[in-house]
Amino acid sequence: MELRGVEELMDLLHACRGARGAACLGGRALPVDLHDHALQTAALLRRSRPADKELQVAGLVHVVGHLLRPGSPAGRADLAADTVGPLLGERVSSLVRRHLHREDRPYGPPPYGPPPVGPVQDAGITEDALLLRQADESARTVGLDAGVLEDWRTLLDLVSADHARLGATD
Repeated sequence: MELRGVEELMDLLHACRGARGAACLGGRALPVDLHDHALQTAALLRRSRPADKELQVAGLVHVVGHLLRPGSPAGRADLAADTVGPLLGERVSSLVRRHLHREDRPYGPPPYGPPPVGPVQDAGITEDALLLRQADESARTVGLDAGVLEDWRTLLDLVSADHARLGATD
């Protein structure tokens, strides 16, 4: 799936409301729906790294693989990364892809495939991917008000525009 703009990404994120799937980590069922989980993850990252807009956006969009490939954890992070990458850029894509890979993961069961090779191996991505994973693991509180999805539209527009301005999109 290729997203043609922020509006399509917002539609995809809205479609996560009410959807539950295996947790990003360990295959356990999420106690909150994917929509709330995405908002909670992004809000935790906003509090811990307020200046890192791409990290916050990665926290928001990391759940789309659950919606695009329900029931099968294998390759979900890669699918999510491939879906958002052309719109939001390589760093967001790499963070989403890396936050579950075994190389960075001292615990937990497969099927978290081998880490990708190439430029995403740098230490900054790894540290930020670990921070994303920690927020992902913590963002499972039923009833926690993490705001509304519309609050994130401006940031999604900003990250998408920055990516396009750098000449990274078609």
